[in-house]
Amino acid sequence: MQPSGVTGGAGASAHTSRQPRWYEGKKASEIISKLLIMLVLLAGVAVILVPFVWMLSVSFMNRAEIYANPPKWIPSQFRWSNYREAVTTIPFMVLLRNSMFLVIGRLIGTVLSASLVAFGFARLRAPDSGWLFVVVLATMMLPSSVTLIPQFVLFTKLRWVNTFKPLIVPAWFGGGAYNVFLLRQFFMTIPLDYDDAARIDGCGYFRTWWQIILPLSAPALATVAIFNIMYSWNDFMGPLIYLKSMTESTLSLGLYFFRGVYQPEWNHLMAISVLLILPMIAMFFFAQRLFIQGVVISGVKG
Repeated sequence: MQPSGVTGGAGASAHTSRQPRWYEGKKASEIISKLLIMLVLLAGVAVILVPFVWMLSVSFMNRAEIYANPPKWIPSQFRWSNYREAVTTIPFMVLLRNSMFLVIGRLIGTVLSASLVAFGFARLRAPDSGWLFVVVLATMMLPSSVTLIPQFVLFTKLRWVNTFKPLIVPAWFGGGAYNVFLLRQFFMTIPLDYDDAARIDGCGYFRTWWQIILPLSAPALATVAIFNIMYSWNDFMGPLIYLKSMTESTLSLGLYFFRGVYQPEWNHLMAISVLLILPMIAMFFFAQRLFIQGVVISGVKG
């Protein structure tokens, strides 16, 4: 009888030693809480991804499958012709050219002007510069509807309506309070020794900003660029207010005209929508490292 007891104890010990490595040292409550967090995160991911999956699926369907009951999530045949028909129904290349022009114009203006203003707040010790920075940040609390009508009246008197000037020119004057704040926080993490060394070499403020600060601020500049590109690419309200013709429209506004003028072809609409979001997904995928690094480092020092 004694040997069997020893054997049973050894078997229990062996069973205990075979527990998964991740389980060792974990309490049951801790494991359950982590599982619940994972379930909540998975539910959130599902809520976000379901509309995109449906959009992608509908872009390959025919009309009958779109209105099928119960709904079909996977088309019986992937109709790649939907994309060709959607692109040829509207002046897609014209709208794409306009969108690219708007994005590039805003991007260059925002990065240059916002970084220059941020350099002044971060490096120049002017009287009351702190209060001026607070005033700049306070403009972030103004609803866009407050300045909408005054801006429209101003641009109408300047005869800029139905041109890209109202959408691009303001980006060259400050670049937005949030961008100034983000870059200013990043510039303050750069040691002042670089500025001192630049002054010893005969560099002025402008040359220090251009040749020293900007090259060292690639992560923050990439973050500002990503935000600006996404905003400009998806901007709907601005083009809707200032652009009146299809030939001057952007892709987001052209999609609205497409739905309003023609009988809704949901597969074509979804195909254009897929083409509209693919560049943004690809850009964020390839630049996410710089994006995350810029956001994290910009919040280190205030």
